[in-house]
Amino acid sequence: MKKLTFILLFLLTQTVFAQVEFTAKLSRTKIGQNENVRIDFVMNTPDGDNLQLPDFEGFRVIGGLTQHMSQSVVNGRRSFSKSFGLTLQPTKQGVLTIESASIVINGQTYKTEPVQITVTAPVQRPNDTSVPLVEPNESLHLVAQVSKRNPYLNEPITILYKLYFRENTGFRNFVPTETPEYNDFWAHNIDVKGGFEDPKDEIYKDERYRSVVIKKVVLYPQKSGTLTIAPLSLDVAFEYPTNRRDIFGRRSYGVTNLKVSTGVTNINVKALPEAGKPEDFSGAVGTFDFVVTPNRTAVRQGETIELDVTVTGKGNLELFSLPKPVVPSALEMYDPISKKQITVSLSGMSGKVSEKYTIIPQYQGKYIIKPMSFSYFDLSSNSYKTLTSNEIMIDMIDGPVSSDAEIAESITMEKSEIEPQSSFRFIELKTSLQPIVKRDFLYSKSFYIWLLLPLAMIPLLILVKRKKQERDSDVVGNKIRSTNKLVKKYLSDAKKNQNDKQRFYESLERALHNFLKAKLKIETAEMSKDKISEILLNKKADPKTVENFLSLLESAELVRYAPSLASTVEQDYNKAVKTITELEKNIK
Repeated sequence: MKKLTFILLFLLTQTVFAQVEFTAKLSRTKIGQNENVRIDFVMNTPDGDNLQLPDFEGFRVIGGLTQHMSQSVVNGRRSFSKSFGLTLQPTKQGVLTIESASIVINGQTYKTEPVQITVTAPVQRPNDTSVPLVEPNESLHLVAQVSKRNPYLNEPITILYKLYFRENTGFRNFVPTETPEYNDFWAHNIDVKGGFEDPKDEIYKDERYRSVVIKKVVLYPQKSGTLTIAPLSLDVAFEYPTNRRDIFGRRSYGVTNLKVSTGVTNINVKALPEAGKPEDFSGAVGTFDFVVTPNRTAVRQGETIELDVTVTGKGNLELFSLPKPVVPSALEMYDPISKKQITVSLSGMSGKVSEKYTIIPQYQGKYIIKPMSFSYFDLSSNSYKTLTSNEIMIDMIDGPVSSDAEIAESITMEKSEIEPQSSFRFIELKTSLQPIVKRDFLYSKSFYIWLLLPLAMIPLLILVKRKKQERDSDVVGNKIRSTNKLVKKYLSDAKKNQNDKQRFYESLERALHNFLKAKLKIETAEMSKDKISEILLNKKADPKTVENFLSLLESAELVRYAPSLASTVEQDYNKAVKTITELEKNIK
């Protein structure tokens, strides 16, 4: 019994000694505003996660977080201490409170008690010889340098954020505390390597300074009126010369943390003039060239025409739409493939944007694609300009002939614009006379047709119903037909998503898998390259076509996650259509 009691007392003692502690300790509880204080968050266990520090309102954090660990054994008792320390500099006077910090130890959250510190007026230190030779707050400035404060809508402007500092001063680093948001602007940040450019000598406020560019932004205003840009603010570790010298006679430098800000920047944006604005104006501002080019004008049956609509130049190339061609109804035109080659510099966007349309003539004949126009606002002359392409004649040399007048639509359109309508017409030579007294509907030929038509429809309805029942009961056939529809759907999706590589190859892969389900009657989980190859070859498929099909499957699996060109995407689509068509013909 005594032995059991001793064991329980020993365990209880160990539990008491193992109690977790987490406290906040200050190096001093009263300091001057020009002095620093150290705070340590101490715990008596080595394991802790998710340390959450307070906001330190009323203080500026100097340097980074430091850690210290120690352990000792006194009279057989082992103790452990782990601390996280920070150096703080007060930014105001009074009794300031540092709120609780928290940490998770063994799944439980522990918090420190809030601590208070009294901050007095700056303390005079007569023996301190490190007196600044410049006033730090007057020696560092952050400026937002705007290229133009009253631009037109969609006219590019540049903002250079510059840090100015007096000669013989400098900075160690800076941390953004407030970053601007460019609401109502199209914005592009130009990379500044290393965080800032090399210092340059400049005159600022009639005094000699050194400056570094720390941020470059190109903006295109998207709204007229006064637009406001929030300030950029930095916390800078500023170096200043003192009257102290080292043993070699070199001047010593002090370091202090300063907060600088650009302040709010206002941009007054002018609306584009309404006078002379073309009806087809889509928002283009700058200097441009406009070209519409077909890859061919004479085609045979089965051939296609690619029509390129291209705008090149300098201006807001990302922010307007290209005109769309208007073609006769006998020409089938597909949705365009867009392509952009744009670079952004301090002067704005430059390059070209284009849309490529695929056009397929349906009938033999000649067709006219009307001239297209593109309008833009020219900043050099502050006026609107319109560029017009040439008329394009398309000649389909062979192919089916339309049963109606569609084939001549384009040519007669041109003639009707040139030849005025005649005021006189020839006397009609053919007539279509009708008797004045008409026969009654009752007992007429039409009467008997409408009377007997429902009876004649009964056998046809019975036949249609039987065919439908047979089709509905054909589970395998219905599944194949449904899968064929999915093949066409996913191929169509792939064609539409040629600009989005990820979605294109997803759709292409689904189309290939559904084709295999329809033709080979195997599920996705059973699909392997060896099995697919074996079944296709057994069904008398061409080995080259089988090889192409397997390479398409591999492309769909791998190319989605690797870089590829637009031409590669287009080649894979054409290859898929050709391969599936050949397998449809060859599989038995």
